[in-house]
Amino acid sequence: MAKQWYVVHTYSGFENKVKLNVEEQFRTNGLEEMLGEIVVPTEQVVEVKGGKKRTSSRKFFPGYILIEMDCNEQSWYMVKNTPKVTGFLGGTNPSPLSEAEIQNVVKQMKGEAEKPTRKVEFEKGENIRVIEGPFVNFTGVIDEVHPDRGKIKVMVSIFGRTTPVELEMLQVEKV
Repeated sequence: MAKQWYVVHTYSGFENKVKLNVEEQFRTNGLEEMLGEIVVPTEQVVEVKGGKKRTSSRKFFPGYILIEMDCNEQSWYMVKNTPKVTGFLGGTNPSPLSEAEIQNVVKQMKGEAEKPTRKVEFEKGENIRVIEGPFVNFTGVIDEVHPDRGKIKVMVSIFGRTTPVELEMLQVEKV
């Protein structure tokens, strides 16, 4: 039987530790042939801190890892009882991911996944309202537009002070 991919829910922030623990469990029990790859889905993001561009790795499914394995009662039980694992997506009877789903994750990890684009054009000085994210229902004025990145910088009033906030174009609408 060919190995299949399963989604395992972990404590957020412990994905890499769980990966190492699962690999160790299979090794200790002599079942390495049942285990394929274990992937912590991450993508490269560029952020500007202190005026310098930094590329860092960011988990795009925090709290989840992907495990390629032969899933039977023994392997399921070993993964389920690994410290910091809360369970399989699908519970006691997890269903494997399709090849298309795995390819989408791989594309996103390589940075090839298409980002949704907005048909609405934004211009500096326009008033907008945030419709999603931590600043939902805030209003502001567009300060910069970056159509190539799908982002805009908006001056938002927070506690009476105007603060620049970078948002995805999908998170705002014109007022």
